[in-house]
Amino acid sequence: MSENTSDNIGGAGSGGAGESGHPPAGPVASAPVGGAIARPSGVGPNWEREVLEKLVFATLKEQRASRRWGIFFKIVTALIVVIGLAAYFDFNWPGQDADALGRHTALIEIEGAIESEGSGSAAVVIPALNKAFSDSGSVAVVLHINSPGGSPVQAGMIVDEIYRLRKGYPGKPLYVVVDEICASGGYYIAAAADRIYVNKASIVGSIGVLMDGFGFTGIMEKVGVERRLLTAGENKGFMDPFSPLTEKHKQHALSMLNEIHQQFITVVRTGRGKRLKETPEMFSGLFWSGAKAIDMGLADGYGTVDSVARDIVKAEDIIDYTQRENLPERVLKKFGAAMGAGAVKSAFTGVQPSLH
Repeated sequence: MSENTSDNIGGAGSGGAGESGHPPAGPVASAPVGGAIARPSGVGPNWEREVLEKLVFATLKEQRASRRWGIFFKIVTALIVVIGLAAYFDFNWPGQDADALGRHTALIEIEGAIESEGSGSAAVVIPALNKAFSDSGSVAVVLHINSPGGSPVQAGMIVDEIYRLRKGYPGKPLYVVVDEICASGGYYIAAAADRIYVNKASIVGSIGVLMDGFGFTGIMEKVGVERRLLTAGENKGFMDPFSPLTEKHKQHALSMLNEIHQQFITVVRTGRGKRLKETPEMFSGLFWSGAKAIDMGLADGYGTVDSVARDIVKAEDIIDYTQRENLPERVLKKFGAAMGAGAVKSAFTGVQPSLH
């Protein structure tokens, strides 16, 4: 019994080769001696050193790549900070100083509605006008207008400043170049210029004033809604869209519109002088093409910013004095208190006279 057991164990220890006669399937690694790491078959005697060198070089390569990306992001961050500071403080970069360019034509652009915010506001246009007129290198100032009109208050403030600057700088003319449209409040400003240049297809005119809104009293009666308006003052609810418009309030509104209209007409007559060929419809609120505006004396000729600078001013170098919003201002207006101001403005837009 013991002999049979011994034979079985011996056969198993030889991997079955003793009985079948076949050698082992692959090389057999030598057993580790004294705790040393066994060397894999097919490698040199210094394989441990080679593996360590590869690991070290791979680590160094990864560190170099990480360092390069770190430097890149630091440079980008620094550039963003510099550009942000330049936009916030309105830095003038070297070479952008108007005086350094010598004789030139000063350009100011008015784009969009004439209102308390945007490129058509008095707060934006007036500082640009002052800078353009006061610059010793500017030969003339060109207002490039593309506006359907807007606030008579903003337009009036700009016109008053134009008259003041023209008086203070009598040798520096102000020209207006019309783009697509120069109507109502836009033309209110243009009329104060020395000359007005248009394209033959430009829209010019609309010398009138309007006050628009909506009345909801009929709808409220149909749906059974009652307006409860309490006022201290007989006319405090004037132009309330949820209350009926009385004849007294209507006549008061028309009287105010006629007064502003006369102010508009006075500006046009003063600015255009004898060039104006008045007709019964000139101040009715109609508008005309640029070609017709020249015939009526509302404009002086055809021209662009470049052609006026080249042929009229004789100073082809043009420097833009338009004041534009920087990045922090745009962010503050988007997320700041301007949201509340916009809501209030939208609620009362219908009761403000406008030159459109």
